[in-house]
Amino acid sequence: MLLRDIHTPADLRKLPPDQLQPLADQLRDYIIDTLASHPGHLASSLGTIELTVALHYVFNTPDDKLIWDVGHQAYAHKILTGRGEHFPTLRTYGGLSGFPKRSESEYDAFGTGHSSTSISAALGMATASRLQGNTKRNHIAVIGDGALTGGEAFEALNNAGLSKTNLLIILNDNGISIDRAVGGLNRYLTRLTSSRRYNRLKEHVWQRLDGDSNDRRLRHSVGIIQRLTGLAKTLALGKSNLFEALGIRYFGPIDGHNMSQLLNTLGRLKDIEGPKLLHVVTTKGKGLRQAEQNPIVYHAPGRYDIRTGDQILTDDGDSPLRYQEVFGRTLIELAEHNPAIVGISPAMLSGSSLNLMQEVMPQRVFDVGIAEQHAITFAAGLSAAGMMPFCNIYSSFAQRAYDQIIHDVALQRLPMVVCLDRAGLVGDDGPTHHGIFDLASLRPIPNLTICAPIDEHELRDMMYTAQLPNHGTFIIRYPRGSSVHSDWKSEFHEIRVGEGSLLREGSDMAILGIGHPVNDALTAADELQTQGISAAVYNMRFLRPLDTQLLDHIAKAGFRRIITIEDGIKKGGFGEAIMQYIAERHPQVTPHIKILAIDDCFVTHGSVSQLKSDCHIDKAAIILTATAPE
Repeated sequence: MLLRDIHTPADLRKLPPDQLQPLADQLRDYIIDTLASHPGHLASSLGTIELTVALHYVFNTPDDKLIWDVGHQAYAHKILTGRGEHFPTLRTYGGLSGFPKRSESEYDAFGTGHSSTSISAALGMATASRLQGNTKRNHIAVIGDGALTGGEAFEALNNAGLSKTNLLIILNDNGISIDRAVGGLNRYLTRLTSSRRYNRLKEHVWQRLDGDSNDRRLRHSVGIIQRLTGLAKTLALGKSNLFEALGIRYFGPIDGHNMSQLLNTLGRLKDIEGPKLLHVVTTKGKGLRQAEQNPIVYHAPGRYDIRTGDQILTDDGDSPLRYQEVFGRTLIELAEHNPAIVGISPAMLSGSSLNLMQEVMPQRVFDVGIAEQHAITFAAGLSAAGMMPFCNIYSSFAQRAYDQIIHDVALQRLPMVVCLDRAGLVGDDGPTHHGIFDLASLRPIPNLTICAPIDEHELRDMMYTAQLPNHGTFIIRYPRGSSVHSDWKSEFHEIRVGEGSLLREGSDMAILGIGHPVNDALTAADELQTQGISAAVYNMRFLRPLDTQLLDHIAKAGFRRIITIEDGIKKGGFGEAIMQYIAERHPQVTPHIKILAIDDCFVTHGSVSQLKSDCHIDKAAIILTATAPE
């Protein structure tokens, strides 16, 4: 078996070219077999296996720098760079990261996890090499067409076109990000790949130059390629090429699963100086029928049958709906009665369950592509014109739209709702995806109402309240999955903004929480009762505005200990907000406050339960804190 003998790309380069496709087939089988029982991002990696093999074969990694945008497609890269034996530990606690990670391997030239960063990073590294006198090193950024919709990618393309750096951008065009790719760029790429006239001209040029290996003739051929392919693009498409208009030489499109074509093309481009882009057309999920037919579901399908490829579904139909599904169904209910409501997602329709509304109200749901900044300001524009937008963004991705939340939304007091999905610890995706900074980062911003539901019923009530008149900008955060009730469809009730509530009476100590962690506080209080400790539990609901009246009551109640619990970072978070208020108004109580939150660190990947234990924000941590000596 070829794969068994490949430990580094240096081993790969010893193989004759005719052995590379069999190696790619073995890689594909190994990934399919492993991910059947060790879930991860399947379809993306299956689509880039031939490309990965060809890149490591042609280029001298790790001296040549290879950067994978997002990193969903980098599993074959991990296996070929000395991590094949440990590949089954992928995304497990203490195992391999699901994304490229600089501390994990010298072949991971740049850490990724969010989209649209690869061109910027590769351009920076290429510029550094030029300044350091190394003009021969290659810098390759592999970016998908979905990630190319991100604003940073356009900014980097604009900058790269003016540079003289040795930069190769591989555009992995499969028409998919997680959901279907959308927007004008996707239509443009489709036009490029489907133009028969252009492709015939392009193929003729490459065939005439095939086999030209002499350096002098190659340089002459490059000039011919530039002139003839540029002419072909203009004749076929009737207008200048987008990338070449930015100063980046464009090559392709080529078949990303044709190993011989990949090797020949990359070999030629390796010796062409300056910024260039190779357009590679691939099939997401290549090699697994179900993944090819349904790349959205098989982007990260969970466990599946290794023999049939069919998903193994554990939901028996009676399980509670996840927060995401409750959000999606609730929004439909609200929109049926409020014609101003619209839904917005930056390329996460299915993940956020906005696809449910899209099915019944397609004109009122907008997928803006991987463009969180644009999503927020687009929503702000809708709001300014009288609509009521619900903009749903994963918490860690919303970090990219911080300026827009401040400048375009809060400053103008616009009535709209930003739903931060996947808030708190998300588990196996690790530090690039944990939503632990939102409470602390948004808390200082004026004109925001920031809240988090304890369960699905409260989520519905918060959504209902947020779309009522005169409530301004609402931020609602909730975790991935983590359902509580099977009877999720409760009646709507307006919540008084800034009001918390007592959920469980107690006399010895008080536990104050926000969001889903309040459920851990309730179970901890039940167990403490068996130990003779009476603990009151308060659901504060709102970080901004705080229920100061309730806090005054708690401070005066004579509790010997007050514990706060949250699933966010400690610095600047919920607990510190409580501490700050009580220190100012009731300083004698401050020594009795204990904050349970995530310390000053980036949290690794692993199961949510394991990570909560490590971060000391679970039921056990509450009990330990409650029973510790004074």
